[in-house]
Amino acid sequence: MTEAHSLPLIREEIQRPDAGPRPTTTLRSRRSPLADPRRQIENLESVSLGHLPSGGDFETALGAERPEAFTADRIDFFQINLGKLCNMTCRHCHVDAGPDRWREVMDRETVDACLAALDRSDAHTVDLTGGAPELNPNFRYLVDQCVARGKHVIDRCNLTVLLLQRYSDLPKFFAEREVEVVCSLPHFRR
Repeated sequence: MTEAHSLPLIREEIQRPDAGPRPTTTLRSRRSPLADPRRQIENLESVSLGHLPSGGDFETALGAERPEAFTADRIDFFQINLGKLCNMTCRHCHVDAGPDRWREVMDRETVDACLAALDRSDAHTVDLTGGAPELNPNFRYLVDQCVARGKHVIDRCNLTVLLLQRYSDLPKFFAEREVEVVCSLPHFRR
């Protein structure tokens, strides 16, 4: 199945009423002004930081520390955000991912461009994130390509995606490729 054909099926599956919890809707679907990054920046810039020793100026604060400590000499981790499509919508999500973000999914050409960039780096670890990175039709291809290059792969997973029929085999897929699964839970008792 091609990428173009599988996205509508994925979208349909995650939008079914029985597809799992959806505590809220995305800022975009609610037409919140905060869905616009420019508005987010305006809000952040309106916060007064003048009371800080640096006067709120990042460059001044950085200069007060050890600037050489903030100079990169290599890339160890190569993080790839595969898109904003997710089977859940969470208030704490920093990318405002959700089931309605299916148009914002990295395509195969861009995945291959990321692999080419990875090949030019010394990174030993590839960190896959999203949305739910597993929902990207190129996810397994990307994992296999990274593993073939001898890279350690981290999947930032919300875990509920593993409950969807289409993804029920992912734990085995991860184990076979020694993919590290990192997840966050809203609360350890819920």
